[in-house]
Amino acid sequence: MKLLLLCLGLTLVCAHHEDNHDVVTSNFDMSKISGEWYSILLNSNVKEIIEEQGIMRMFVESVQALDNSSLSLKYHKKINGECAELTFICDETEEEGVYSVSYDGYNKIHIVEADYNDYVIFYFLNYQNGEITQGMDLYGRVFSC
Repeated sequence: MKLLLLCLGLTLVCAHHEDNHDVVTSNFDMSKISGEWYSILLNSNVKEIIEEQGIMRMFVESVQALDNSSLSLKYHKKINGECAELTFICDETEEEGVYSVSYDGYNKIHIVEADYNDYVIFYFLNYQNGEITQGMDLYGRVFSC
């Protein structure tokens, strides 16, 4: 339910612009998603994972499409009180816009929606010890509070 509310909120925030935006919800051009991003919102059905010291509390720096159709995601995360850089290579799955990566279990990352010049929304499923955790991240091209 919380994820649905987040989606509604994100849609309203993104729709408030008067300009015509080119929102893409399928057939993503990963070369246009590549580049520098900023974490705007993190959400999960298990809030502890995105709180201070949470395993999924990390902030994006960049997304890069690789020649082999994988994605390189670069993040920053506080580990033992120090800022650490984490880089993940996410493999393309058979589903369009869906990638997989091992981190604290097995993760499926879905690209939900993008306006290549403004924002991208990622939805993830984390599978660990028979449990599934859901989350959503909103990244923007420009940092704003």
